[in-house]
Amino acid sequence: MTTSRPGLLSFLGGVGTVTGSKFMVETDHVRVMVDCGLFQGLADLRRRNWRRLPAEASTIHAIVLTHAHLDHCGYLPRLVRQGFHGDVFCTPYTARLAEIVLRDSARLQQEQAEHSNRHGHSKHRPAEPLYEETDVDRAIRLFRPVPAGEDTGIALDTRLRLHHAGHILGSAWAHLTLEDGHTLASSGDLGRPVHPLLRPPEPFTGADVLLLESTYGSRRHDTGTSRAVFADALSRTLARGGQVVIPSFAVDRTEVVLNELARLRGSGQLPADVPIHVDSPMALAALRVYEEALSGGAAELRPEVLAAGPAVLDPAPFSAARSVAESIAVNEARGPCVIVSASGMATGGRVLHHLRRLLPDSRNTVIVAGFAVEGTRARDLVDGARTLKMFGEYVPVRAEVVDVPGFSAHADADEILGWLRGAPAPHATYLVHGEPEAAEALRERVDRVLGWTAVVPRSGERVLVR
Repeated sequence: MTTSRPGLLSFLGGVGTVTGSKFMVETDHVRVMVDCGLFQGLADLRRRNWRRLPAEASTIHAIVLTHAHLDHCGYLPRLVRQGFHGDVFCTPYTARLAEIVLRDSARLQQEQAEHSNRHGHSKHRPAEPLYEETDVDRAIRLFRPVPAGEDTGIALDTRLRLHHAGHILGSAWAHLTLEDGHTLASSGDLGRPVHPLLRPPEPFTGADVLLLESTYGSRRHDTGTSRAVFADALSRTLARGGQVVIPSFAVDRTEVVLNELARLRGSGQLPADVPIHVDSPMALAALRVYEEALSGGAAELRPEVLAAGPAVLDPAPFSAARSVAESIAVNEARGPCVIVSASGMATGGRVLHHLRRLLPDSRNTVIVAGFAVEGTRARDLVDGARTLKMFGEYVPVRAEVVDVPGFSAHADADEILGWLRGAPAPHATYLVHGEPEAAEALRERVDRVLGWTAVVPRSGERVLVR
């Protein structure tokens, strides 16, 4: 009788940074990747998207996606281009939202390559996209949606159970049982108990090894203060005749911002005659998925949200800018208004056109609602940049910049510890998906408060699962 060797866990991304999450689990007969995200932010990180993984893509049996944000699913078409042809497991809503996210990413990759070729910005001749729409088509065909709460065989003697994570619609934390009986759990991006639309994350129930996100591992959200800061920034700006632009992630952040604007509209804090514009085809496509979840009574939505219905996402009147012509019309609008536009990190997309127009005028305001990754324009604004480079020119920053981190859909340090309490201690807890200071701060708290063995791994490191 032979005995299986312990599984091997490799940290291929999401270490020392909040992007590029990729974790490989290998046993004697199976290779499974947990998340398959793009690196974003600093140029050194983005260049890592062009490196091949240490394992041949064709030898990976399955991928588990915890949710549909680009830093967790955006590398998938690239892996397909390299030969991956296994199954991709996720919740049904993650499958729907990931298709929207990946198609938009492919479009942006193509546009950036074409722009570089026209203007000679790239070192490569010619510049090429990381992947194309055809790669996304092939990736989407590999999706195998599975409901949360059910055991699913995903490879030889390897089982998966997904649990609601409360981060965005469809998000899950994953529990894997390997062929030797050992278990591994990944928090993915853990949501907050106070998310205005989603139920709290289902509690952690234990595993031999835990991958734990640490985005806000050194911070505590103050939701009440954040909402007041948000409302005050709107009132101040509108009173002086300015415009507010909110760079917003297309998936979930736009919905949370619309929900808050609807609340302020209903209370009279946001005047009924102030236009609200949502300028992002991708965000509007994701909004339709959220609206369908509402009408379908999705179990992960809060009961009070289901009872309220579509009104929770409708700060009427608001206009939806889908076409280029409609976006240009928003950018030419004068007078007080609120513009919600992607991308959330201001790394690309239509929001750049609004920033270029609004930043030089001190009457205007930029609200950064949530976490801003190092190396992005949103982070530069939060850090006090006086100019921003976009479209080949430097734009002066005279507008007011308001940081509202409490709008983040990531659990803070206290909320993460609350999610862990009551569970048996893993053999090892690895702090991932966090910048170094945040990861180390959470490691220290997990060790001190819970008495668990906690480690901040290095990129490329390999450890046993046992």
